[in-house]
Amino acid sequence: MLTNYLKTAFRALAKHSAYSAINIFGLALSLSAAILILLWVWDELSYDRMHSKGNRIFQVSTTFDVTSENVWPVGPPPLAVFGQSELPSVEAACRMTNSEASISKPNDNRTFAESGQQVDPSFFHLFDFAWLAGNRQLPFPDNNSIVLTETLARKYFGHEEVLGQTVVLNLDPNNPDGKRNFRVTGVIADFPHNSSIETDFLLPIELLNENREGAGINEEWGSFSYRTFFLLQAGSTPKTVETQLADLHRKNNEAELFKTLVYFLQPLKDIHLYNGKGEERGMQQVRIFAWVALIILLIASINYVNLVTARSTRRSKEVSVRKVVGANRGHLFWQFITESVVVFFIAMCLSIGFAYAAMPLYNSLSGKEMVFSLSDSRVWLLFGGTLLSVVALAGIYPALLLSTFKPAQALKGVLPGIGKNNGFRKALVILQFTCSVVLIIATIIISRQLEYIRKKELGYDKENVFLFNQKNFLSRFEAVRTELVNQPGIKSVTAASGDISNIGSGTGDIEWEGKPASMANFMVYQMAVDHQFLDVMDLKLVEGHGFTGTPSDSGYVILNETAVRQMGLSDPVGKPITFRYRPVTIAGVVKDFHFADLKRTIAPCVLFADATVPLNGMYIKTTGAEAARAIAAVETLWKRYNAEFEFDYQFMDESFDKLYKSDIQAGRLFNVFAGIAILISCLGLFGLVTFTAETKVKEIGIRKTLGASVSHIILLISMDFLKLVGLSFLVAFPLGWWIMNKWLDNYVYRTGIEWWVFAVAGFTAFAIAAVTVCGKSLRAAQENPIKAIRTE
Repeated sequence: MLTNYLKTAFRALAKHSAYSAINIFGLALSLSAAILILLWVWDELSYDRMHSKGNRIFQVSTTFDVTSENVWPVGPPPLAVFGQSELPSVEAACRMTNSEASISKPNDNRTFAESGQQVDPSFFHLFDFAWLAGNRQLPFPDNNSIVLTETLARKYFGHEEVLGQTVVLNLDPNNPDGKRNFRVTGVIADFPHNSSIETDFLLPIELLNENREGAGINEEWGSFSYRTFFLLQAGSTPKTVETQLADLHRKNNEAELFKTLVYFLQPLKDIHLYNGKGEERGMQQVRIFAWVALIILLIASINYVNLVTARSTRRSKEVSVRKVVGANRGHLFWQFITESVVVFFIAMCLSIGFAYAAMPLYNSLSGKEMVFSLSDSRVWLLFGGTLLSVVALAGIYPALLLSTFKPAQALKGVLPGIGKNNGFRKALVILQFTCSVVLIIATIIISRQLEYIRKKELGYDKENVFLFNQKNFLSRFEAVRTELVNQPGIKSVTAASGDISNIGSGTGDIEWEGKPASMANFMVYQMAVDHQFLDVMDLKLVEGHGFTGTPSDSGYVILNETAVRQMGLSDPVGKPITFRYRPVTIAGVVKDFHFADLKRTIAPCVLFADATVPLNGMYIKTTGAEAARAIAAVETLWKRYNAEFEFDYQFMDESFDKLYKSDIQAGRLFNVFAGIAILISCLGLFGLVTFTAETKVKEIGIRKTLGASVSHIILLISMDFLKLVGLSFLVAFPLGWWIMNKWLDNYVYRTGIEWWVFAVAGFTAFAIAAVTVCGKSLRAAQENPIKAIRTE
């Protein structure tokens, strides 16, 4: 019996090849799109879930005001030591901090600025990163030990035995004479792409205690620059440990600043998608993509229902003949179910091919390294779930419909229930285009927000400016600047201690006359700058003056408008304050500028000059048209003073875009998948128009015989469907506004949701529907009426 069902199914598909192609293509496209979307979703949800103790590992985040949005994912170095020794709930702790070390092979003049971390030996107790060579229990036998990743080991030593080999590190890039030998004591596998911890090499954190008196970093309760992880005992309550850690800090350091200090323990698995407070950072985006996948599958199932129903009138006589010769309701039911399963199986095979073919481009668009594999059980769960929905929506409904009518009536052309009660189909059209219009609205608003970010006035000029780490330029900065500004293509040169587009350094070491007790936890962002920095970067002074380039600059600071306002200062220029534990004078007030992403409000900021703070970042402003000549000029000078280092620069536009890299990539993907959903919706609408045209064949023929024009026939067929599309706007507009308003809440600085967005979305959806409907209607209207009338 099954063989007969399959033969009949393939014959039916071949006989109606156009319908079959649309059915199969629509399902295959939706399945492959859903697979790709869910691969992205699964990848986002997989971050940091590869560790066996992951459910007990927590990262420390710090704030000095629980009501503030300023939460830093770092803690002071003594916190891990004292927490592990004094809190029973803490099984182990680990600290991490970035290493500025540059690395090279002995007797090799080339030096590479690899990314390194200095960690506690407990790093390998908490985390399950694969150990390829060496002793996991004793990763750092001494302070001259280094652990390399597999890629870095192969880069330096090829296929030689790596353990025991020597590399040369300069722990202080600003000191050319600071090189020393390190012995390779371990090799670990490369960090997975879905790990929030990434580095090329690992060094012992004890290196930081060299040349320090007493307990070294274990006394630095005010140094909040270490990523800190705690492994809690099974059954421990993180909230309780958070309170205990804050109390422990205040017990060891009673500074006024720490009275309101709060620690958060963030689960390891949440680091990628949530901030330290547990508030969503990327999780909303993940949910949106999951919903898009579901909508695409839903629209495809609806599409299939419509197309199968459209064929029902043509198959009524076939079914009637089968009933007359003995087929019962069960036979017919399973015949139609088999056809649905066959269509789905073919579509599934095609979708697998589409997914494999799209993966390279998809990874390029998404910036990920995802792999589509049929061994992934989740893929088969997706196929299984979609098959059930297709069979339920697109198999059972038409199967019951066509297997229940009376053959005698059908042979006479009377088809009860088919073409009469079409409320279900109308609801499907409204649902389809509601989803499509919402996706169009979302596409427009996401694109507008990303464009708004790119064009927003930041308060400084980032155009045609590139930035790099000075290395050996630092010790001869003025001479290098003088030489560079005389080169073609270079307008000006300046320097700062960081990247102005993402200032991450903050301090609470700021006091002023009249500072209220309630502001004991007041924090400011800080960046040391060269005296020409404001002019080169076009930062606007609203009061006072900038730096002069003389030693007296160290006694002055420049505040931004937000700092002045929150500190409650009137006529601030010339007033004394204490900053970084020394008295200084406010030289000027700079107009507020964005030194973080637009998801955060502008915070208080201090620009200062201090000879003890290295200005590692050099900024080169080019003429734009001659940017290539400017880069070449810098590179020539670089080879003179930094021959052992690779020249690695980045234009500030690129640096700025990195802040929104995930948003930009997600926006591109959303546009692609929204387009696919709209295309599949049109296929569904095409199915309903086809259904109507086929049920009105005689009516159309009679109307044309009686003189109806082609335009009248098009209007007759199209109007009902275009009304349904219009009705979908009543649901889609408020739903789209609500969804996108929630999404825009992620941004403090955001574009508005204007009325014309809905007008454009509605017009676009209506135009797409009109082309689809009127195109098919035109074809039906041009049919020979005599042929339609003599069907009997």
